Amino acid sequence: MDAKPKLLDLVRDRMRTRHLSLRTEQTYLGWIRRFIFFHHKRHPAEMGRAEVEAFLTDLAVEHQVAASTQNQALSSLLFLYKDVLELDIGWLNDVVRARRPSRLPTVLSSEEVRRVLAHLEGQHWLMANLMYGSGLRVMETLRLRVKDVDFGYRQVVVRDGKGGKDRVTVLPEGVIDPLLRRIDQLKVRHELEGRAGGGEVFVPFALDRKYPGTGREWGWQWVFPSDRLSTDPRNGARRRHHVYETSIQRAVKNAMRRAGVVKHASCHTFRHCFATHLLEKGYDIRTVQELMGHKDVATTQIYTHVMKRGAGAVRSPLD
Repeated sequence: MDAKPKLLDLVRDRMRTRHLSLRTEQTYLGWIRRFIFFHHKRHPAEMGRAEVEAFLTDLAVEHQVAASTQNQALSSLLFLYKDVLELDIGWLNDVVRARRPSRLPTVLSSEEVRRVLAHLEGQHWLMANLMYGSGLRVMETLRLRVKDVDFGYRQVVVRDGKGGKDRVTVLPEGVIDPLLRRIDQLKVRHELEGRAGGGEVFVPFALDRKYPGTGREWGWQWVFPSDRLSTDPRNGARRRHHVYETSIQRAVKNAMRRAGVVKHASCHTFRHCFATHLLEKGYDIRTVQELMGHKDVATTQIYTHVMKRGAGAVRSPLD
């Protein structure tokens, strides 16, 4: 007789059925495990609204987590009760989500961006230029595949971005030549690995089962692959992953410091600069919305508040 699967295994299986990313899987499992241990290993099916509210309150009061972190924990529990345990969660829908404070994004001037980029080199320089020149998020940059860079139409196709959406954005002229050289070098290495029986990368949605060998095709290779092979925790396969985000994050942080930028900035700041600088140059807000992949134009409008002619274009009486 087969043993009854453990709860966390059920959660993992359901998330993989839904094609959620490995990062989301790890995050949700972490919060569900933390919820269970908070209530002394009681089974979630035996708990209800009071236990969920007590857990979320503890996060906010005792651990002083950010509103986004508390909402992430709530989303994990929503998935557990609704999609895994399949319980009536009308009570959970009524749990109050923490409100994120409204803050303006940090934006660097064009001159500050140039100074930061001048302190980067190699693939880190190329990544940063794509984040700024195409408005890519960090993970969107790292997950770029060779087939998604269209040199003919000068565009980048972002697959399965935030919210599971695809979008098309601009490919900066300034990165075309170095990007072509990089891809040519990667192709030589890929062909050598292929002859040795390697050259495989992860492909989404079980494509490799439907079309065997897809993970070894040139078009599916990462633009920014890791130097070493790694083991896929989902099935134990040895493949080449893309580089980890900590590498570019550390490089950008050091470049900011060396460039003398004192603003609280990060890799994501390049994306904010992309939108703001396009608006400053007079591009239509709807165009910028489409390039950024924003569902609502109101999200894009926040950048109008940090433009050089911001604050309602009011000129100070001191001036």
